[in-house]
Amino acid sequence: MSDILTWQFGKEANDGAPQDIVPTRYWHELPDGRIQCDVCPRACKLREGQRGLCFVRACQEGKVVLTTYGRSSGFCVDPIEKKPLNHFLPGTPVLSFGTAGCNLACKFCQNWDMSKSREMDTLADAASPEMLAQAAAQLGCRSIAFTYNDPVIFLEYAIDCAIAAKEEGIASVAVTAGYVCDAPRREFFNHIDAANVDLKGFSERFYHKICGGHLQDVLDTLVYLKHDAGVWFEITTLLIPGENDDPKEIEAMSRWLVDNLGEDVPLHFTAFHPDYRMREIPPTPPETLTRSRKIARETGIRHVYTGNVHNAEGGSTWCSSCGARLIERDWYRLGEWQIDAQGCCKRCGTRVAGVFEASPGDWGPRRQPVRFR
Repeated sequence: MSDILTWQFGKEANDGAPQDIVPTRYWHELPDGRIQCDVCPRACKLREGQRGLCFVRACQEGKVVLTTYGRSSGFCVDPIEKKPLNHFLPGTPVLSFGTAGCNLACKFCQNWDMSKSREMDTLADAASPEMLAQAAAQLGCRSIAFTYNDPVIFLEYAIDCAIAAKEEGIASVAVTAGYVCDAPRREFFNHIDAANVDLKGFSERFYHKICGGHLQDVLDTLVYLKHDAGVWFEITTLLIPGENDDPKEIEAMSRWLVDNLGEDVPLHFTAFHPDYRMREIPPTPPETLTRSRKIARETGIRHVYTGNVHNAEGGSTWCSSCGARLIERDWYRLGEWQIDAQGCCKRCGTRVAGVFEASPGDWGPRRQPVRFR
C-alpha cells in the first residue's frame, strides 16, 4: 500500500462538512406504530431507536434517518479495473470510498470488516460531497466510486456526491449487489454513470442460505439497468467451491444473461478466498475460473473475464469478431491497446461495447489512500 495522501481543504470547504444524521424518503408508517424502511426488499420494520440490518438506517422520532451521511471507512484512489470495470474508461484512476454496514448477510463477505461493522469508529474519515468532487478533480480522477460496502444503503449521500461530481465533470460508479426496491433504484441509478453488479449466484437456495436475500430482486435490477437506465454496467460472480460453481449453474446463469441482457454485458468470474464465516472453504482453483469463462463464452457472452488470479488471457479484452487482443491486462497494468477513438477494433472495425477513448489512462496498478482535513 502506498503512503497516505493527506488532502487539505480551506476554511470554506471545512465549514461545509455535513451532519452525520439526515432524513430519508423511502419509508412508511405501519398500523402497529412501527416504521418500515422501503429502500431494499428486506423491508426492515423498526421501532423507535432501532436500526435496520444494514446498520446505517435507523428509526428516530418516528422517521427513518441515515446515520452516516458524510462518513467513510476510508478513501483511496484505485485503478478503475479494480471495481472491476474493464469497459469503462480503462486505465483511469477512480476515487473510491465506502461507509459501514450492508443490507445482505453474505457469509463469504470479502470486505466484512467494513460491511459488517457495527462500530462508528470504523467511520473515522469524513468529507462532504463537494469536498469529494473537488478532490477527485484535483487528483486527476475521472470518476468516483461508491464501493467496499453497498451504496444503496447510503443512497442519499451517494446521490449528493454524484451530483457534486457531475458539476466537476467527474463520473460516478456504483459497486453494488443490486438488492434494492424499484423507486429508490430508479432514483439512485439516475445519477450513476457506470456500475458493477454482484450476481452472487444463480439459485434461490444460494441467495437465501448464504446471502440472506433473494435472487429475483437482483435479476430485476439487472433487467432495469439494461432496458431502462442509461448506465454502463458489468457483472461479477465470486465463485465459491461447492456452493455456486457447478458448471450447470454457470451455464444456466450465462443463458439467462444472454437472453435477458444480450451478449455485450461483460461478466467477471473472480476467485474466493476463505474469509468471514466461510473460512473452512478452500480458495477457488484457477481451473474453475477458466472452465466457467469457457462455458460463458460458449453460451454467447462476448466478454468474460477472470479475476483475483494471474491470467493474462482471462484478464485481457478480445475482439468478438476477429479474435484480436484489444486490451492487454497484466493484473491492473495495461499493455497493448487496439481500440480506436470510435471504440472499434483497429483490425476489423467491430464496435466494442463500453465507454472508451482514443487511448487508455496510465494510472496502472497503484493504490493511493487519501485522508481529508
